[in-house]
Amino acid sequence: MSLDKGLQALEELEQQILQENDEAKKAELTRSKEALYQETFTNLSAYDRVKLARDVNRPNVEDFISHLFDDFMELHGDRGGMDDRAVIGGLAFFRGRPVTVIGHRKGHTTQQNIEARFGMASPEGYRKALRLMEQANKFHRPIICFVDTPGAYPGDEAEMHGQGEAIARCLREMFLLEVPIITIVIGEGGSGGALAFSIADRIVMLENAVYSVLSPEGFASILYKDASKANEVCELMKMTARDLYELKIADHLIREPLGSLSRHEGRVYVELSHYLQETLDELTKMKKDDLLEARYAKFRRIGQMKS
Repeated sequence: MSLDKGLQALEELEQQILQENDEAKKAELTRSKEALYQETFTNLSAYDRVKLARDVNRPNVEDFISHLFDDFMELHGDRGGMDDRAVIGGLAFFRGRPVTVIGHRKGHTTQQNIEARFGMASPEGYRKALRLMEQANKFHRPIICFVDTPGAYPGDEAEMHGQGEAIARCLREMFLLEVPIITIVIGEGGSGGALAFSIADRIVMLENAVYSVLSPEGFASILYKDASKANEVCELMKMTARDLYELKIADHLIREPLGSLSRHEGRVYVELSHYLQETLDELTKMKKDDLLEARYAKFRRIGQMKS
């Protein structure tokens, strides 16, 4: 059963349960709902995971910040007179350790998403992020990035303001930062907009997150001249967390509870918090030269094929 049909059937069963007065029938409907729930969310296709990654109710960067960090203080501006709501960044404490947190901002409502351009950052957003990274480097604070974007903002104004240059500078400078960098893909990870926050010592992906060079709709438009074939190309793109872990692009997967993450997110926060603690302890013990060399080698290995 497809995810869409399963969700529709679950909603119908939920309505029947609410309207049923007979306790025996209600119990039977509840058992049917649980069985259908298992069937719907087991053996998800790649495109099903894309839909879950895009779910407007899925926890966003602000949800992760509020659950993982203490005393978060957002910083604004690129020091060139502009700010970008599609990028959130600032200072925080993680289990008593000062860190810099940066991420793509999406909303839970249409208005919030319009204000943040659905997580599509402008050049000013990437320059703001780079300013915060350089500040973190100066004060020896680890950097934790959250990726959740369909891609960088593609508008004319963004191109005129140097979108490609802003992303390229992030890529270059992140290879040179002498502090630990951990990137977590929490939803969509699309194109250069995602890559700009992903030159990291460790890349972590939530189980139903995706990470790819472009959207499946864009891929289908190029390959088949038909965006409606996005479902078919997802398997070819190898964009799921499991695919990327097997390809050694993602270093660690955070398992999600069966079903909608928005209903059972607590366990994900706990597991991610433990992982961050262990990994920061490991990375902060490394010498700067070793850290930089390992980061560079990590990306040089990506795409290598054994004969």
